[in-house]
Amino acid sequence: MSSANINDRFFDGYYKDIWRAIIPEALTRAEVDYLVDAAGLKPGSKVLDLMCGYGRHALSLARRGINVTAVDNLADYINEIKTITEKENLPITAFCEDVIQFYSEDKYDLTLCMGNSVSFFNKKNSEKLFSRISSSLKQSGKFIFSSWMITEIAITQFREKAWTYVGEIKFLSDSKFLFHPSRIEAESIFIAPDGITERKTGIDYIYSLNETEAMLKKSGLVINEMWSIPGKKKFTLGEPRIYVVAKKD
Repeated sequence: MSSANINDRFFDGYYKDIWRAIIPEALTRAEVDYLVDAAGLKPGSKVLDLMCGYGRHALSLARRGINVTAVDNLADYINEIKTITEKENLPITAFCEDVIQFYSEDKYDLTLCMGNSVSFFNKKNSEKLFSRISSSLKQSGKFIFSSWMITEIAITQFREKAWTYVGEIKFLSDSKFLFHPSRIEAESIFIAPDGITERKTGIDYIYSLNETEAMLKKSGLVINEMWSIPGKKKFTLGEPRIYVVAKKD
């Protein structure tokens, strides 16, 4: 087997295809329908999509006439969004930037951070992120994020070793649950059909709902809803995913 740099190979089709296979279009449509309803969005509303990835929410919202600011620290994602934006003449402004440092003078009706992205940050940076999100929102604006790494989920779903196929890509992971601070450190291995492999390491920081609520409250954001299926099923213990809705106080 040979090895390739993840930016040279997996972002050139493979890595993005993995996420597209894991997250079906039907889920994105359902999430976007909920976002529009929960935040009362309409054509001309303003949305800030942080850690936007390849734009599954940003593009769908923009196609409904909603003005979207999309931010991610990976140029491959942002370049793809810009290409589609230009081709379809969509109301999206995309930035390749660290979300902790990103600042805009605009005020948004909704800020979202989906796909477990909030777990990427230690407590200090989480508080910075939530503070920036709060300052970005209009009064009574909403912040909505999804996660599968809060304590109430992570301790019931954690597995040290796992493997699966996503299309033709074999995906293996080796994880450790560590403390001080609570976190999961994982090494993932992607094996392409032609034998090329890539290793990727990552850390997900684990916070309980109480800890998350305290950080949000410190930033002027108050949790008012928690869902396992947005708009349909309230979150309960044992669910594999949570959608948290917070409002600017």
